[in-house]
Formats: sequence, C-alpha cells, structure tokens
Amino acid sequence: MGERQVSETTAFYRDPEPFALEAQGQSLTFYPGGKDRRRALMDMVRGATSKLDVCFYIFAEDAVSTELRDALCDAAKRGVDVTLIIDRFGASASDRFLQPLVDAGGRYYCFSPRIGLRYLIRNHQKMVIADGKRALFGGFNIEDDYFAPPEENGWNDLAVALEGDAVAGLTDWYAKLVDWTDDEDAHFRSIRRAVAQWEWRSADGKVRWLVGGPTRGLSSWARCVTRDLVEGERLDIFMAYFSPPYPLLRRIARVARKGRTRLVMAAKSDNGATLGATRSLYHYLLKRGAKIWEFSPCKLHTKLLVLDDTTYVGSANFDMRSLYLNLEIMLRIEDPALAERMRDFVSRHIAASEAITPQLHARRRTWFNRVRWALGWVLVSVIDYTVTRRLNLGI
Repeated sequence: MGERQVSETTAFYRDPEPFALEAQGQSLTFYPGGKDRRRALMDMVRGATSKLDVCFYIFAEDAVSTELRDALCDAAKRGVDVTLIIDRFGASASDRFLQPLVDAGGRYYCFSPRIGLRYLIRNHQKMVIADGKRALFGGFNIEDDYFAPPEENGWNDLAVALEGDAVAGLTDWYAKLVDWTDDEDAHFRSIRRAVAQWEWRSADGKVRWLVGGPTRGLSSWARCVTRDLVEGERLDIFMAYFSPPYPLLRRIARVARKGRTRLVMAAKSDNGATLGATRSLYHYLLKRGAKIWEFSPCKLHTKLLVLDDTTYVGSANFDMRSLYLNLEIMLRIEDPALAERMRDFVSRHIAASEAITPQLHARRRTWFNRVRWALGWVLVSVIDYTVTRRLNLGI
C-alpha cells in the first residue's frame, strides 16, 4: 500500500458501530467508537441505584473527566455508594478537582501515592461496576483523547459492557483492590500475594478473569496466555504496545510458521519508544511467516488477542510491563462464535491499515532505524515506557 493509498484509507476510516453478542452465559456489548463509549460510560453511572465501583489509570481534568466526576457526584447525592480509584502516577486529576465527590458523599483513593518500591507498580486497570450487576471495562482512560473520533487523532480503543455472573468476579477483585489501596502501610508483598492467589472462573472454566501484577512466579494473565500459546494454531493480535519477551515471541513465531498469524500494530502513538520497540521485532516475525499491519488512521490503544477459540480483552498490552509488573485485568472467554466475531473486527481494521511486507520493512530497516528501534525496546522493556513519551524513536 503506497503513501497515497494509506492517506486515502485513513481519510475514509470511521469507527465501527457498537455490537453485542452472548458468549458462555455472558452478555457482551463492544464499543469501538469514542462517542458510543462515552455514552455507555455515562449511562452506566447515571443509571446506578445502589453502588458504583470505579477504577482508572488516567483521570485528567478536561471535559470528559469533568462530566464523569459530576455524574459520580450526582450519584453520591442520590444515595449511591460511590468509590473511585485512580493511579497517582497516571492521573493528573488533583485533590481539589476530586473534592466535590467527597463533598457529595463519595470517596476516592490514589494508588501508589508515595515514592518507594510500591510506587513502581502501575494500577493500569480500567473498570466501572454498577450495582454489582453491570460492568464496563477495557483499555480506555478518562481523558478527552480516548473519546475523540479518528479524524481528530483520538485513540482507537475498545470498551466492553458486561452482564452475567462474571460481574461478581470483577466486584470481588475490586474489593481486594480497595482494601490494599486504602492501607497506607500496605507492603509490596501484599499486592503480590493478592495477584498470585486470586482467581475467578465460571463453573466450566470457559470464562475467567485474569490479573496481571508483580508475583514471584507468573500472574494468571501471563501464565494463561503463555500456556495457550504452546498449543495455539491460529492467532490474531490487535495491540497498542507490543514488545513481549523472547520466550513469548518464540511461541508466537511457532504459530506464525503455520501461516495463521495476523498482527495489527500501531503506526501512531503518543510514545515513539513503543513504536520503535515493536518495529524491532518485525524482522524476526516476518521471517517466520507472520502477517503484520500497522493501523494508520489514528493512535492505537486497543488491547485484543484471539487465539484459536479463545478471546482475551481488557486493560493489558502485550509487553514486559503489562505481563509482569502492572496491575491489569483481562477477561478470557472460550467461545468459537465470539472468537470469529472478534476476528471479523480485526479484519475491518486490517482494511484500514498498511501491510508491512518484508520488502517494505527491509527499506525501513536502515542501520540508523535499527539502532533507534533497539533503543526503544530497551527503554520500553527494561526501563519504563511511561517516562519515554517525548522521545521520537518510532520511524
């Protein structure tokens, strides 16, 4: 696809409409479009009657964050038990900005409020749980860009509304998160123990909540996806940040050799280091048969993985931090119809993306770019991509 074709594709791309389906007893509604995602978020908050549990990594001070804060205040005033958790590293919302929620009768907590070992962990989860019956989760944060359309370079993202018994599992995890966040003396080992020990699964095991975070071994998210890749035959990854460790990369390559691996990566981001880190892996994957595209209409923030008949969706990227350190929440569902529908969703985005052929990548892979990409991988995988956003290490 030439530059002119990429430009034309970008110009005509529009966010998909919401779509809904039933899978393993769960009612799922997917919101790929920013305006629909915003409406679903506000409707859930405004429709709550008894309890609202809310958690976001980024919570800004702009139009959408003000609207959500005010909706939470209104809920508290009508007697709803409102709890908000934000990550102090990721969120710019000040105590003054959130004080109206306290005045209305709600409460908020800041994850990792102090410098120290505890501060190294990011609470990267995003969720809203209403009355213990309905939930909204995914990759989106509370900032205007996460709800802006692609023509304004808003984030391409995905929110999932959930009804079913899996909501009870998410509610239980949120309660543990509150207990730990509310304890100023909580130690690193407390959250490590919670991540290692907690799990929720349906009676038949086909629906599971997986959490990521710091553990002595692998978290349930890292352990499960690592195990599934051993037996996987067909793989689709639509991912904002992609820089897995070599053992996982090798397992992806094993599936790719069968000619059934599609990877849709970011062409645009707010962090050039993440682009470089991903591009440093293309040569290895292309040589082993992976098909790779870069989504170009706008910034990419979606986190979706489909492996055989299993779909993973939630807050986690496929990189070192999301696999081994950040607190993450992912829903895993084994359901052939859901997996096929999500592959159709990926295909729609492939149509708006640039194919990274071996020939194109060879032209891009100059010695200078290889150095920049390798540096990006080090910064993202070894250091911390959240402090490298201003570096231009992508193309």
